[in-house]
Parts: sequence; C-alpha cells; structure tokens
Amino acid sequence: MPNPTKSIISSLLIALFCGVGLPGFSQSSPNPNIIFILADDLGYGDLQSYNPASLVPTPNLDRLAEEGTRLTNAYCPVAVCSPTRYSLMTGRYSFRSWKPNGVMSNYEPSLIEAELLTLPEMLRESGYTTAGFGKWHLGTTFPTLDGKKPAGYGHFRADDNGTNLDLSKPVSDGPLDHGFDHWLGFSCASECWILEDNRIAAIIDHDLYTTEATPNAEKLPKYTLEEYLPYITNQTLGFLKKQPSANQPFFLYYAPYVPHIPLAVSERFRGTTEAGLYGDYVHELDHYIGQILTALDSLNLTNNTIVLFASDNGSQFEATARGMDLENAQNSPGSSVDGEPTGEVHQPNGKLRGTKWTVWEGGVRTPFVARWPNYFPAGAAKEDLFALTDVLATLAAVVDYQLPNSAAQDSYNLLPVLQGDAVGEREAVVVKASNNTFGLRWKNWKYVQGKEGETAQLYDLSTDESETTDVHSKHPQVAKEMEQMLAKLLNSQRTIPSR
Repeated sequence: MPNPTKSIISSLLIALFCGVGLPGFSQSSPNPNIIFILADDLGYGDLQSYNPASLVPTPNLDRLAEEGTRLTNAYCPVAVCSPTRYSLMTGRYSFRSWKPNGVMSNYEPSLIEAELLTLPEMLRESGYTTAGFGKWHLGTTFPTLDGKKPAGYGHFRADDNGTNLDLSKPVSDGPLDHGFDHWLGFSCASECWILEDNRIAAIIDHDLYTTEATPNAEKLPKYTLEEYLPYITNQTLGFLKKQPSANQPFFLYYAPYVPHIPLAVSERFRGTTEAGLYGDYVHELDHYIGQILTALDSLNLTNNTIVLFASDNGSQFEATARGMDLENAQNSPGSSVDGEPTGEVHQPNGKLRGTKWTVWEGGVRTPFVARWPNYFPAGAAKEDLFALTDVLATLAAVVDYQLPNSAAQDSYNLLPVLQGDAVGEREAVVVKASNNTFGLRWKNWKYVQGKEGETAQLYDLSTDESETTDVHSKHPQVAKEMEQMLAKLLNSQRTIPSR
C-alpha cells in the first residue's frame, strides 16, 4: 500500500546499491516536490547542453542540466503527442490503448482507461497536491445541448466546431478525473477550449481553428497563442507561490504548447536567434522555464524539488535558419517551408535522422534532464536506456509507493540510474512512428520494421547514430533476434517482470 513517507531502510539500500549517499535524509524527511516539464515538438538537438552546435540559446535548460543529470538515450517512445502523454501518465506503451495509432481528434473520449493508475493519481495517493498547466490532449468528454456528440467530433477542423456544446456544464473524464486536483489548459488545441478544473473558462484564439459557431462563446475571454505561454506560466507561478505554506508536497505538470506550430512567437523574442522563428520559439520557452526555476530559488524550494524535463517527440523541422519563412508551416509530414537560409543552419534534432511522426531517432529520442540537488549528481550524463513510461515507476520509488501488477506494466524504476553509477534494468525500448511502424532499441542496435514487401532495417547506433547505413545483411542473426524480441514484446501483457 502507498506510504506517504519514504522508508529509511529502502532509501539506504538504494544509496548502497548506487554507491552514493543521500545527504541529510531521514525518516522524517518530507517527500520532495516534483515538477515535470514537457515541451511540445522540441528536438533532441535544440538544447545546447545536448548539442553544442545548437543555434538556440537555452541558458535555463542548460543550467538545469549543469545542476542535474542528463540522459542521452531517453525515448518518447512514440513520435507524436497523445500516445507519448499516455505513456507518461500510465507507465504503459500506447499500443495497449484503444487508439494505437495517431493522435486524439476533437472531443474524443479519454485515451486513459478508467481503471488505470496514473502518475498524478499515484502521487495524490501519496499525499501530494497535483496541478497541471498547458496541454492535456488525452481526451475529455464535453456536454452538449442535444445529448449528441459535439459538432466537429473526430476531426481537427470543422466550420461548425462546437455548435451544440453546452458551455454552462462541466466536462468529464478529463484531467481532474485522472489524478489532478487542479487543471488550467486545453484538452486539445484544435478544440480551442481552455479548461479551468472541469469548467470551460476561456478560448484559445487559434489561427487555424474556430469557435464562432458555439452558443455563448462570445462571453468567454480569449487568449491568442502569443498570450497563452505567458498566461499559463503566470498561473503556474501563482500556484508555486501558494505552496510554501502548505503542509504537503506538490506535483506540478507544466506542459506548454511550444514549440509546436503555428510558431506563435511574441514580438519580444522574434529575431533573437540565428535559428529562425522556430529557434526563437524554443528560446522563448527556455525563458519561461527560467521563470519557474527562479521562482523555486526565491521560494527556497529548489533543494527539495525534483525537476524533470523532456519533449513529447522530436521536432518536425530538419533544419531552420534566418531567411526561412516558417509562418505558414503545416503540422503534417512533408510540410515545406519557403525561403533560403541567410546564415548558419540549425538542426533541431541534431545529427539524428528523421523528424516528428517517424520511427527514426530524430522522431523518438528526447532530451531528458533530471535535477534533485544532493541526490542526482550535478553535470552527469548517463547512457542508460530510458523511456517516458519509466517516469511513473521511478517516482513511485521516490515516494515509496508499491505499484500493483495491474499498473505501469511497461515502467522500470530507474531511480538508481539517476542517483549514481548503477546500471539500469531496461534492456530495450519499443518505439513507434505515428502510423503502425514499430522499431526496437536494444543495446546499441536499432531495428526498424520493413514496410509491406520490404526488408526490415538494422542500424548500429554505436558507430552510426544518424542511421545512415543499414547493416541488416551483415548481421542477419541480430536482426532476426530483434524481430522476435519485438514481436514478443508487442504480444505481451507487460514488458517488466511481475512485481
């Protein structure tokens, strides 16, 4: 059963296993606060701490890396938004959900099954106040005036979007029904509705979508996308300022809609990087993350707060630079950009092949930074395999929560890795494109399923991180072994041993 305080015996065993001490820890120590920052479509090569050649200044995220531990083989493990968020929240691969491919469309019901334990639910049961700001995109049920599905259901854009919505009634099966005490943000950007807890409280004035057909929508405040990032950040800071007096730890999920397109960069940050409008947006995101880190400092919360940072998938851009017109870039594979670069070219995914939507490393590998002063080594870089599914079990170990076998079936506890030199238990990660193409990372090998009638591909990432040379013909036995391993994992009920 969950225990709201850590067991001193368990903590000492972890410390001995890792070969590191846990300074100042005692049985009476409170559980640490936890902040998870999830960027939207940010690339592995955007942060200068991961890519010294990056043309984007990211001083605040680089500070986080300097003061914490950086993982270099962390995976989403799906190259698009909703399935990654499902994996983070449930500790399960998203191919186990009712929607194994693609992302959530407007007004679809929750992707998270009602019986599943989620990350915020686990932490709330452990005594945490839980709050989320920004983007959910895991489904919410909206009330309607006629009892039918909302107009626009199952689409991303509809001229009659929300015609029959009842804005006066609460939504259900959203963030509050899956573990959050407080929520401020949208469920799906193309729906445009900003939820405050379980009420529709405001509208995103989105360039691509409309709410004009919805009854009484004119009575709600509107925020442009340029205003949305500072808005949710200010609300996040307000939440933090209320916490020092509270007699319980908090879990804060900060999930901005950045640098997802449209690239709604505020005037203050336009032209501030050599990486074009996309780079400016990443730079702006870093600025607001810096405000959160500064707030932790000023509120004396830094030392007792775990801060985790990742992206939900890779960037959709292979290259950006000054002179490229990214204003009208579309959120779709193969979207082209106009203009010629006028200087150096920035590679958002670094030297990794592929982009968002793809099973290649550029689509599924994510920067992952973890800071917990005195507990996670500062400035360390770890090569152990890690997937965002592992966050749930890792944080369960932090708060001494005993996960049942019915929960987090694909989640490994990698706390020992973050604490020191221990080797992680994860040997393989299943990765997936936005379609039904799967891949497998095992040791230094990367296996990619072949399309119908085509041979699968194999890459040795130890010598070819950019996946340029298919070595399937040179190592057929490795490819065969990984094919069988992937099939076994996909057909299993769980990929971790029973607890």
